[in-house]
Amino acid sequence: MSLLDFLLKLLTALGCGILIGLERQYRQRQAGLRTSALVATGSSLFVLMAELTKVADLTVAAQVVSGVGFLCAGVILRDGLSIRGLNTAGTLWCASGVGVLAGLGYYLPAFIGAAVVFLANIMLRPLARIIDRTSKDSVEVPVHYLVRVTCLSPREPHIRSLLLHSIDQNTVIIRSLQSEDCPDPARVEIRADLYSEGRKDAALEQIVARVSLEESVSAVRWEIATDEEKVPENMLNPSRDLGQDILDENE
Repeated sequence: MSLLDFLLKLLTALGCGILIGLERQYRQRQAGLRTSALVATGSSLFVLMAELTKVADLTVAAQVVSGVGFLCAGVILRDGLSIRGLNTAGTLWCASGVGVLAGLGYYLPAFIGAAVVFLANIMLRPLARIIDRTSKDSVEVPVHYLVRVTCLSPREPHIRSLLLHSIDQNTVIIRSLQSEDCPDPARVEIRADLYSEGRKDAALEQIVARVSLEESVSAVRWEIATDEEKVPENMLNPSRDLGQDILDENE
């Protein structure tokens, strides 16, 4: 391999990496123009080294993929409930592939690959937002229900078990179950905190109707929680909130 061929392949990888990194740099991501260019150039150098030393090119390319995988893992960060860096890691992975193509002398496929990665980052972003907004509109709002049962104290374990069984048979999620003493020492109040995606009033009626059949139960009712008893943050539409965080932070 002549020095001119070596330089041409290396510059091709560098140009492809720059093209891929332009979009990352414009969006001020942690791995931008220089990182993408260096990843593509480095991948090309390893393949060129294999060609110069007569080592199997594909074997070296496989090792490059493994090495870049560690680099990609380094740009993925967890920030609370959000995950940052996924798209940047994917872009670096693609830059490495483009660099390998350039190092092997496939100039046109390398530039085509770089152009496809660049267009994917540019064009898929608005499409993802449209799909995300559609998903947000279709998701039901979580509802917090309270179920209160007053029964004889000796029958408390049985009523708690019955209440749990009735809840398990319906499309609601139990968050807590607790008992409190009533002013009448012979009675106890059992309180169940329930959540559901959207209104599930019919399910609550079934639960209350079943428990009310017990002779030891003197009062049973359900209600939607007041504003003071707010839904915990981790129950709020996780598919949309976390998804939007990932979209905003990782692209």
